[in-house]
Amino acid sequence: MSKPLIGVSTYLEPSASWGVWNLPAALLPSGYHLLVQRAGGLAAMLPPDEDPAAAASVVSRLDGLVISGGPDVEPVRYGAEVEPRTGPPARERDAWELALIEAALASGTPLLGICRGHQLLNVALGGTLVQHLDGHVGPPGVFDHHEVKPVPGTLLAGILPEPVSVPTFHHQSVAHLGKGLTPSAHATADGTVEAVELPDAEAFVLGVQWHPEAGDDLRVMRALVEAASG
Repeated sequence: MSKPLIGVSTYLEPSASWGVWNLPAALLPSGYHLLVQRAGGLAAMLPPDEDPAAAASVVSRLDGLVISGGPDVEPVRYGAEVEPRTGPPARERDAWELALIEAALASGTPLLGICRGHQLLNVALGGTLVQHLDGHVGPPGVFDHHEVKPVPGTLLAGILPEPVSVPTFHHQSVAHLGKGLTPSAHATADGTVEAVELPDAEAFVLGVQWHPEAGDDLRVMRALVEAASG
């Protein structure tokens, strides 16, 4: 049986360096594609398109979709004013990834949101975000770890039945849940929503606030790959 094709959204950076070059680049930390491959899938990078309407055509060619981590979602996307500690906007990426999410939901394509992707899934369904919270990041460029506790009876609890320590690096989180979403994990220490899912969806739809690509636990990505295998 052929391996499922899993698309992963990418960063769009105005300047990146390699060798003798310093150029604009679409890039992705290698943990993402390696996690897809280790979980049994084929990985394809999905850089932002100038025309978000192209998302439906892109998603139609995929067996599964991952929306990766990255910068803060622009607050205008959920009807809020910018707070002082919210990062600069990534408008092209916001538009592209929201279009990818909408296309995946419309087509029943298995979907996994990671960190920013988890937050964007909530925003795409009308939810809002906490623009700043403390205690969920390590030093700059270093992942912290904390325990999350799955909610019994959820999709996530079927994947991770026990509390688990996860790699984390975020200062925003889900506030009001988007339409149809249910929380499926919370941070043990402070109750922050650490996972959401869409139980009434035709396909696998899950968002996790942590970074599975920064650890060795394949279970969440393997569940997406298995769902994408049909």
